[in-house]
Amino acid sequence: MQVTRLRVYPVKSFAGVDVSSARVLPWGLADDRRWAVVDSDGRPVTAREANVLLSLTAAVRPDGGLLLADRHGGAAPLRVDVPTGAAPVSVGHSRQGTALPAGSDVDAWLSLRLDRSVRLVWQPDPRARPVNPLHGGRPDDRVSLADVAPLLLTSESSLTQLDAWTGDDEPPLDMVRFRPNVVVDGDPSEPFAEDAWPFVQLGKVRFRVIGVCDRCVMTTIDPRSLVRGKEPIRTLAKYRKWDGKTRFGVWLVPDLAASPAQALITVGDSVVAA
Repeated sequence: MQVTRLRVYPVKSFAGVDVSSARVLPWGLADDRRWAVVDSDGRPVTAREANVLLSLTAAVRPDGGLLLADRHGGAAPLRVDVPTGAAPVSVGHSRQGTALPAGSDVDAWLSLRLDRSVRLVWQPDPRARPVNPLHGGRPDDRVSLADVAPLLLTSESSLTQLDAWTGDDEPPLDMVRFRPNVVVDGDPSEPFAEDAWPFVQLGKVRFRVIGVCDRCVMTTIDPRSLVRGKEPIRTLAKYRKWDGKTRFGVWLVPDLAASPAQALITVGDSVVAA
């Protein structure tokens, strides 16, 4: 098996970015989900309820700031600086507490596109946010502003099986719907084998598999047209539902103590399950 795709999401719920390689940090891939959108009360705003977020892109600048753009609009890209000098604001991301606001100009740009009052915030120190122990996190596990775990891995062989279950009446599903960080080709004869992996090594970097990802309505939104449908939740509910939730992909936590000091994964790296 090998790594076939790597993706990062600089702003949570924005469109993702394909990369050829990525540094692995204790809390996830470098540049992944350190920024997020919240409402005026600090509650997270995601593409689950604001589909338009999937049409927005964020490119990471060399200094760590962003360049925001709207794929469906004609406005010029917006430069966002890292708000290191801003006063913290309360946010509703579980186990996070506070984050730093990006500023009123950025908030106005986002609010115009979402047609509601929102703001962009930045996580200054991901070492402060633990992985939820209810999802298999250990006391020293840390995570960015991702929902559950530092990384999400999906398998092409599992998606092929899901498409077969869905049938010819539906077009093949785009893996982008599942918002993975790592895509592997998998074993065509054993779809969903990743469910049972206790560990996986990507290139020279070792990861713990802490659970099978439960999927939400966000997967039913076409990432390009933003049209909402019934798949893949309808089919996952028939074949991949337990504990009341549909499942696809697995959560990973880096085991950097067993990996090189400069942990790096690259498209084409070997994948070894253990």
